[in-house]
Amino acid sequence: MLRTMMRRAGKCAAVAAAGLMMMSAQAAEPIKIGSFLSVTGPASFLGDPELKTLEMYVEKINEEGGVLGRPLELVHYDDVGNASSARNFASRLIRSDQVDIIVGGSTTGATMAAVPLIEQAQVPFISLAGAVVITNPVKKWVFKTPQTDRMAAERILTDMKDRGITKFGLISGTGGFGSSGRTQTLEVAEEMGMEVVADVTYSGSDTDMTAQLTNIRNTKGVEAVLNFGFGQGPAIVTRNYAQLGMELPFYQSHGVASDSFLELAGSSAEGLRLPASPLLVPDSLPEDDPQKEVVQNYKAEYEARWDSKVSTFGAYAYDGLMLAVRAIEEAGSTDPAAVRDALENIKGYVGVTGEFNMAPDDHNGLDADSFRILEVQNGEWKLIN
Repeated sequence: MLRTMMRRAGKCAAVAAAGLMMMSAQAAEPIKIGSFLSVTGPASFLGDPELKTLEMYVEKINEEGGVLGRPLELVHYDDVGNASSARNFASRLIRSDQVDIIVGGSTTGATMAAVPLIEQAQVPFISLAGAVVITNPVKKWVFKTPQTDRMAAERILTDMKDRGITKFGLISGTGGFGSSGRTQTLEVAEEMGMEVVADVTYSGSDTDMTAQLTNIRNTKGVEAVLNFGFGQGPAIVTRNYAQLGMELPFYQSHGVASDSFLELAGSSAEGLRLPASPLLVPDSLPEDDPQKEVVQNYKAEYEARWDSKVSTFGAYAYDGLMLAVRAIEEAGSTDPAAVRDALENIKGYVGVTGEFNMAPDDHNGLDADSFRILEVQNGEWKLIN
């Protein structure tokens, strides 16, 4: 009988050990963070710092013990700024890689190409692109970290009004970002009682915008100029603006809020203003600003790791990853529905881009005041408001 009891005890111990080993193996399974980014191609100034940011902070989080006791695994693809490629890679992330959440989509075009697949698959998705259409109307599984182009328009036009400007000329790119920005600017201008007296556009292949700017300059009543676009276009517009000797107040959108834009535009950028996160001027923030510490830390860590200047675009990826981690931690699992619900209810997350307060009717969680107005002075960004 004693031998029988010992054999049974041995079997129980073996079963218990096997169970512990299985639990340990399950606990060690990585949490898969999927991403498709424009790392190369015309939008590489967006995707390159975004990927570098995701890589370095996934490593850092894993060094600190991971999330829920599990390591993070970053699965990423380069869509080269092509919407069709973005859609294909989103499909691969969902069906083949079986990721738990997606943080990516450098451009509006890439993001919107992937949205139908992501919504159908019911996988939480945090986009890094700017257009308002991404989260308005609200899509159940889609969130985003950059402020919307509508918020940018509101912030810029408010600054114009503060300077006594009520009539302005608008020049915008015909791509997804520029086109959406133009639409939002026209709507906001009407709501604020301002008048767009000139409205011209340029394509992504244009290498000179002198004709469009001359049209604006010759328009009666124009008091300022706003360019809504990203990539090489705004730098060309800025140089042409200076070459024409135009001295009206000049604004760019948040699509060019980076030091690389200053390098492309050179001295022609002097005096222009744009809305941006405080990342470009962290030391100018007052000591009691809740963003100061997180902004300074991100800037220092990124530049130390990559030996290159930080950009607001990388910050969108930082906030996207941290929001994903927070949602997974609050959900207590990687269950898609639980993570989605946790994302939708995040309040008071202070990121590099701003303070996020998500809600069922707001999957961006930011407002226009999260933008700071910067001006180029002596070749450097300066905090104006």
